[in-house]
Amino acid sequence: MKITKNYTFWLFLIAPFLALSQAVSTKEVFPNGDNEITIIFDVKQAKDNRAKGLLGKTDDVFLWSGAGTSENGNAFEFTPAGQTNFAAPFVAGKMTFVGNDVWSIKIKPRTYFNVPANQPIKRLGLLLKNGDGKIQTEDFFLPLFDDKLNLKIIEPNFSKVYSQGEKVKIRAFTSKKADKIGIEFVGETPVNLINIDSVNYDFTINKSPQKIIITAQSGIEIISQNFTLLVKPTVETANLPSNIHDGINYLNNNSVIFSFFAPQKQFIHLIGDFNDWLVDNKFLMKQTPDKQRFWLQIDNLEKGREYAFQYLIDGSIAVGDPYCEKILDPNHDKNIPQSNYPNLKTYPTQNSYGGTVSVLQTAQTVYNWKINNFKRPEKENLVIYELLIRDFIQSRKYRDVADSIGYFKRLGINAIELMPVNEFSANESWGYNPTYYMAPDKAYGTKDDLKYLIDKCHENGIAVIMDVVFNHADYEFPYVKSYWDGAQPSKESPFLNPKATHPFSVFFDFNHESTATQNYFDRVLEFWLKEYKIDGYRFDLSKGFTQNFTDPNVDLWGKIDANRMNIWKRFYDKIRVYDKDCYLILEHFAENAEEVELSSYGFMLWGNLNGNFRSVGKGNTASFDWLNYQRRGWSASNLVGYMESHDEERLMYDVLKNGKSTQNYDLKNTATALDRMKALAAIFFSYPGPKMIWQFGEFGYDVNIDFNGRVGNKPLKWEYLKEKDRLNLYKVYAELIKLKTTNPIFKTKDFTESSSLSVKKTTLISPNLTLQVVANFDVDIKEEMLNLNAGKWYDYFTGKELNFTENNPKIYLQAGEFHILTNQKLPTPEQGLVSWTDSFTKPFVVSNEKNETDFLIFPNPTIDLLKLKIGNNGGEIIVENLYGQRIYATETKNNEFDLDLSGFSAGTYLVKVVSENKVKVKKVVRK
Repeated sequence: MKITKNYTFWLFLIAPFLALSQAVSTKEVFPNGDNEITIIFDVKQAKDNRAKGLLGKTDDVFLWSGAGTSENGNAFEFTPAGQTNFAAPFVAGKMTFVGNDVWSIKIKPRTYFNVPANQPIKRLGLLLKNGDGKIQTEDFFLPLFDDKLNLKIIEPNFSKVYSQGEKVKIRAFTSKKADKIGIEFVGETPVNLINIDSVNYDFTINKSPQKIIITAQSGIEIISQNFTLLVKPTVETANLPSNIHDGINYLNNNSVIFSFFAPQKQFIHLIGDFNDWLVDNKFLMKQTPDKQRFWLQIDNLEKGREYAFQYLIDGSIAVGDPYCEKILDPNHDKNIPQSNYPNLKTYPTQNSYGGTVSVLQTAQTVYNWKINNFKRPEKENLVIYELLIRDFIQSRKYRDVADSIGYFKRLGINAIELMPVNEFSANESWGYNPTYYMAPDKAYGTKDDLKYLIDKCHENGIAVIMDVVFNHADYEFPYVKSYWDGAQPSKESPFLNPKATHPFSVFFDFNHESTATQNYFDRVLEFWLKEYKIDGYRFDLSKGFTQNFTDPNVDLWGKIDANRMNIWKRFYDKIRVYDKDCYLILEHFAENAEEVELSSYGFMLWGNLNGNFRSVGKGNTASFDWLNYQRRGWSASNLVGYMESHDEERLMYDVLKNGKSTQNYDLKNTATALDRMKALAAIFFSYPGPKMIWQFGEFGYDVNIDFNGRVGNKPLKWEYLKEKDRLNLYKVYAELIKLKTTNPIFKTKDFTESSSLSVKKTTLISPNLTLQVVANFDVDIKEEMLNLNAGKWYDYFTGKELNFTENNPKIYLQAGEFHILTNQKLPTPEQGLVSWTDSFTKPFVVSNEKNETDFLIFPNPTIDLLKLKIGNNGGEIIVENLYGQRIYATETKNNEFDLDLSGFSAGTYLVKVVSENKVKVKKVVRK
């Protein structure tokens, strides 16, 4: 998991007044784009955890900003001259330290952003950063006012809950002197104030809710705003009805009971489409006697209609339902194509509290599953395809991924691991910023579209594994917002730690020793297994499930943590109550002794060998032994090994960019690098146990992981499959996967490896078959001894029969050459998938001895013609380049042969003569 993003907290109209974030304010009441304004930042109020790095600074803080010409459009439409490199100080934006983590800057927006005079400036986009851009706040949006009549209400405090009979002050300003300002207490006679530009008015609040309307008039201009004040209501205490769980409970086609777990809260109103988003004590939720929950039944709902709603907590915090299955987002739903989510309900603009809202709907159509008895592949046989829907297919649709099932079938994988598809912040993300854990992300389609994808996978023998993020949540998660203290989750939160316990934390950290957290995620896990028939989970950042405070000590974080293991064992036991064999995979990376225990308990764990495979791919030396679960001391093959994942640099990119080269062998050559990918895959798939591949590694995807930003959109490269060399890599992957998933030998425990040198070998032995993979990852020819017995052996990719006359025969391997050798004949794959055609039954010698008389080549070097003396009986003459690719072959019965090289490029070649069951080789140079 990797996160790099900016939060977006919109500044919106809450009731009548413009509620600037507490982090950002202006000295001016009505900041205008044509006048100088003073912008003030209070860093203590920023919500992004990264902003904490700015606390305590007195220098090296800069404004990064833009100006927009529409109220809801791009706020960075115009940017200051020279503001181009986020990783460098922007001198014009240098902030002035005020004190106590408060900073300010004076700018005249039209001049600062160079906005043409004929275009309005409606708002500014703002954030603070340090000089090198490694520390920053979230994005803020500051609305600007035009020269028309404007009204701003400063008091009262709309988030406050008042007491009956309390004195309340109204303070408001107009941008120009008003002929009249009227204050109307709804249901009472208005109070009119004449010829003023400000209001100071005191009154006593006696009813709840108290709606107030303020109207200002100047000439023909009229502006009006309204707000509602709450008096703390009397909450009814009542037991929760039986068989009601937290969240939305559908009683019938017209009635729903809401239950919301909210300890430490005083009262909660339901607001939504069913009451025009007004605070009404008819929708005041009842509280259970233990003061842990609030609940309410609503009747007379229209059958099948979608209703949006929120919980309004203590009159000030509006959140969605943490168990809901659909949300609406005021900022990002508009960017979801109609083709992805037809007829998506419009966000309720009358909701004055903003933020995401939940959706309920009675009488929903039940999905008709085609497959109800899917048999999951055995976990040690898994080949998992990790997939990000956003970057896998142009449409970004669940259904179009399902329509690609033929591609997966040809490749032969038997499981797909979907990167997070529950709702996360915005639409452009890897998904590791979760907000609603039981709602499928609408950017990819409807919930039935996701079910269709899962059903289609099951129909074709492919399991579906969900990547889930339980370590942390983003701000819009209801239980983050419900217990927010203005800067972080409060100590009252039954779910979240005020400060993360471990070094790699992002967003807001769950306390997994809390019963509330455990109960919540128990529900989430059961939900997806039952409602969506998924086959298992990959748990992101599982090492973070600890209350042992280790920040910032990464090494200490990975040490054995008994409480963390108990947390995971509890999850395991709980899940097994309702699903006895689903896959449970941890991204753990803790001390091996802890992984040994978790593996023995039944978990599978990620095994990251990316760095090793990249190093070997580039021609360096590294070991693959940590891909061997036995080397780790594990009793079961529960290691999900991988060469690539979403988090790691792409093999092909690194090899092409940084691979070694010699005069005769160049890893920066695409064809050569693709052959190297085949050899890496052959060794990789030979290790027993489940394996994972990252999307498009099977055809050599070579786009840098940091292209367009680490988590930014990556280009599709489906056209690569039109290239023969890349298509051959795909086919080699398919053959290796088929071999692994269909042959029982890959479950053997009789397994050895030799992976520390440049020539790698793996040997698998079963009662009916012995299989050895050998591959040369050097950039030169290497001699290697095969630990095989004398007798018949078969080269899998060429199909040739080999006759070894002695035990432990020696062979020479070209750079990048690999072989899969078996003592039983297996079905031979399509020919031409590897770049060599010979299988050496005896060791060959690169001969350069001048006194050797049975194999002579002269002149060497030569310009064109070579004369060969090859012995009395002739033989097969083969010319290869130093990539091991055959470029010429012929046969002769004569003992002399003239070889014309005039059509060859200058360079070094291997000339082989195969005669009398012997192979001899010489290097020749064509000048």
